[in-house]
Amino acid sequence: MKEFILFDNDGVLVETEIWYYEANKKALKELGITLELDTYLKIMARGGTAWEVAFEQGITKDIVDKKRFQRDIYYQEFLQTKDIEIPNVKKILTRLSNKYKMAVITTSRRVDFDLIHKNRGIIDFMDFTLCVEEYKRAKPYPDPYLAGLKNFNAKPEQSIVVEDSQRGLTSAYNAQIDCVIVKNEFTKSHDFTKADYFIDRLENLEELLSTL
Repeated sequence: MKEFILFDNDGVLVETEIWYYEANKKALKELGITLELDTYLKIMARGGTAWEVAFEQGITKDIVDKKRFQRDIYYQEFLQTKDIEIPNVKKILTRLSNKYKMAVITTSRRVDFDLIHKNRGIIDFMDFTLCVEEYKRAKPYPDPYLAGLKNFNAKPEQSIVVEDSQRGLTSAYNAQIDCVIVKNEFTKSHDFTKADYFIDRLENLEELLSTL
């Protein structure tokens, strides 16, 4: 029986991944580089960064660092102006909170995460949240989800991860935690062969868990 749910954030609880891509694309465009979506998705799947395409074209680290700062500004602008809601998330979490302890384990920066969740009510259902600054190595390494287990004092077999990306799945797999993949059009090209379960939308999670 599962007792603990470790949620990814972007693409699972909020629809933010497309806007992170758009922010990277906009910043790289200012360097004369076109970031194609399929290229970005391949980089994302293995846990790389969009700046690899800049380095490949001989752009210096100093210039990349300045553009990275600009990317962060663009992303925060998108977070505050675009619709990032996923339908019925709070209703789903309300029901799940009656049966499970829950946390968010994300590779987002804390500053972005806090901006995303300001007045949204989602994290009210969580025992804790972990952002990229709060563990040693990001997904696809197991560190984020191992940190989640440690915070809960939970065993892998008591827990389940909810993800939508290949690198997130790899992180859960490397931490030896069962992982359910929520269908997301943005990441549909990723390799999910290591996933334990699949659901079409978050509403299906409660029913799935009832069978485990």
